[in-house]
Parts: sequence; structure tokens; C-alpha cells
Amino acid sequence: MTSGERRAAISLAGIFGLRMLGMFLILPVFALYAQTLPGGDDHTLIGLALGMYGLTQALLMIPFGMASDRYGRKPVIMVGLLIFALGSFVAATADSLVMVILGRALQGAGAISAAVTALLADLTREEKRTQAMAMIGSTIGLAFAFSLSAGPAIYHWIGVPGMFALTGVLSLLAIGVVKYVTPDPGHTAFHSDAEANPARLKDVLRNPQLLRLNWGIFALHAAQMAMFVVVPFALVQSGSMEVEQHWKIYLPVLLISLALMVPAIIYGEKGGHLKPVFVASVALMLFAQIQMAVTLDHFWGVVVALLLYFIAFNILEASLPSLVSKIAPPEAKGTAMGVYNTSQAFGLFFGGVVGGWLAQHHGFSAVFVFCAVLMLAWLWLAAGMAPPPRVKTQMFHIEAMSRPEADRLATRIAVFAGVESVTVLPEEGTVMLKVSQTGWDEDGIKHLLYGGH
Repeated sequence: MTSGERRAAISLAGIFGLRMLGMFLILPVFALYAQTLPGGDDHTLIGLALGMYGLTQALLMIPFGMASDRYGRKPVIMVGLLIFALGSFVAATADSLVMVILGRALQGAGAISAAVTALLADLTREEKRTQAMAMIGSTIGLAFAFSLSAGPAIYHWIGVPGMFALTGVLSLLAIGVVKYVTPDPGHTAFHSDAEANPARLKDVLRNPQLLRLNWGIFALHAAQMAMFVVVPFALVQSGSMEVEQHWKIYLPVLLISLALMVPAIIYGEKGGHLKPVFVASVALMLFAQIQMAVTLDHFWGVVVALLLYFIAFNILEASLPSLVSKIAPPEAKGTAMGVYNTSQAFGLFFGGVVGGWLAQHHGFSAVFVFCAVLMLAWLWLAAGMAPPPRVKTQMFHIEAMSRPEADRLATRIAVFAGVESVTVLPEEGTVMLKVSQTGWDEDGIKHLLYGGH
């Protein structure tokens, strides 16, 4: 990567990480804090406050991306960060749970994910874009792990209002990063691999393999949000552990789960066993939910269930985007990821609301029965999915050409060893390939595209 590409990837990864902090930092402590506010005796409202972020994010994510095509990437991102900061400050100064819900809705309304991804695509070459996206993915994972581990300790120092205020201040600082640190795109263009195209939406929604994955990310995050309506109470009640001490559970559980995730992903990706690893992880998630429902009053039972949950969660969270990339048509990859991300956000909202309602009206164990039902449905769908192809996506930039020239180029590339599919987009100046993970003729294809250069 060039220095400009590295600067773009690092600064935009920081923006993504900030938004994850804003969403997840309060996750392990909010349910207990909410009880101190007017309306906090209603778990339905607690779940709504946790999940409301997801609803407005789901509704506005793709429109923000489309607005960035029209009005410019940076202005749209900075407006989104400003809305996010406003929501953070509203939640920080809230004197009732209803006002927190309003603040969370505003936080989610700063739905800049699609715009940030489009800006990253503008600032990176096609052949380096996967590397840049991997940096963002790693940052999101680290932000999630940090949030759950550090959230209880930060809560002890500044409380939930302070956490919201901190998030708002960091969001305002991020506007400066976007304006002064992130490079300006010399040319803004549409990128099929990074942006949603409404014309491709029908194809994506009709693909049964992608629909399985969309259900998966919906169920995964619905269960996550529903769980955290209850888990903080379970740790306090079963272990007599004050919320400020909960990091002593989350930190080792997350470290162990992350250590086990790496060999599982390597075994699945490199060894060609992605479907068995994936299905086994869904089954492990189902078992964790059942154990949580059965051992909710037993401290170590809850801890073991959390460990199993996070092992499965981390493997699935890392595997799902890879599967979407392998299965989606190259020219519709951005659209497939847009639907996938929207499904995730709707899952956050749905899980929070349903989990809160069940906790209020049917007890804490009912929440985990609900989560288990979600996982059971996912296990059935995952077991029936076709084994994902052992391919990866490669992109190359080319000069503009006519459609007949693009068709002829695609025909010539298709005969190279290891090429599974070819898409040439003359209007974008892009060649998108799905190739075998090993053994594809990279040198020959580059020589065809670029000659001796």
C-alpha cells in the first residue's frame, strides 16, 4: 500500500472503531444502569434503548451511501459524525430512559458505514482494497473486545453518562480526522465491490445462499442484544459480583475465545473445511444459549456459557463476511454487503426489543429460549447451504473501453488457470475475478492487462 492508502485505511478504520465503541462500550453495563432512571423498571424499555441504535442505522445506512455519491464522501461522513455526537450528548444528559432511547436513535441515524466504505474505495487501488478492508475489520473486532472488557472499568470511573459524553467528544474529534487527516479523493466514482447498487438488489435478494447468510447475521446480533438485557443481572445475582468487577469475567473469556478463533478460521479457510467449521460454530452457539437458560442461577454455569458463546460468536463474525464475498456475484458484492449490514442492524433492534419484552413478561430464561430458537433455525439453514467455493476475489484497474471490447477481454481472461469467473465493468474501468485460493495464473493475467508494465 502507498502512504496515502495506509493513511486512508488507518484513519477510516479509526472512524469505524469509534462507532463500534459508541455502540458496544455500554453493552455490559447499561441494563443495570438503566434501572436507576425513570422507566428503568421496565425491561422492554431497556431492550429498546439498547436496540434502537440498530433501527435507525438499518434505515439510513444505504441512503447515506447514496447521498455520498451525490454530495461528496467527506461532507456526508462529517454530517453523520455530527448526528452521532448529538445523539451521544442527548443520551449523556438524559434524565429518563425515554430520552436515552431518543439519544440512541440519533446515534444510529449517523449511519456512515456505507459512505466510509465508499470513500475507502475511492482512496485505494482495486488490488489493495481487500487489505484495507481487512484493516477495518480487525479494528472493529478489537473495538468490540475492548468495549466488553473495558466497559465495566470505565463505568466505575465515569458512569454511563460519562461514557456517552466520551463517545460524543471522540466523534467530534473524528470530524477533524476526516477533514485534515484522511486524504481527499481526487475522483469520486461508483464501486460495485464496495457500494450498494439498487439495480442489483433484486438479484441479491433472490439468492438463497446469500439469504441464509443474511438470516445468520440477523440472528447472531439479535441474540447478542437480547442476551445483554439479561447477562449483567445474571452475573450480579448468581455471583454477587458488582458491575465494576465484570471485566474480570469478560477479559479472560474474550482472550480465550479469540485464541481459539484463529486456528478454527485457518482450518476452515486454508483447509477447505469452511462449512463444517461454520455449522459446528452455529451448533456451539445453540448449545451456549441452552446452557445459559438452564444454568442462569449458577455463576460458573453462566461463565462457561459465556465462554462458549464468545468462541462461537467470534468464529461466526469472522466467517460470515468471507462467505458473502465468496458467494456474491463480483459485480454485486457491494450490494450483497449492504443487505448483509442492514440485516445485522435490524437484528440489533429486533433482539433488543424482543429480549426486553420477554425478560419483562416471561422471565430471564425466556430470553435464552428465544435466542436458542433463533440459533436452531440458523443451524437448519446452515446445514443445508452449499459448501462455499474455495475462491477469493481479485480486482484490477484498466483503461476505459467499450462493451464489446470488455466482452472480448473477459473471454481471454477466462481461459487462464484458476479463474472461476470474470466480470469486466468498462464503465468503472475494473476487472473483477473469482480465482482459486492457490494456483491461479496471476502473472499471466497481469501481463495480459498491463503488458510489460
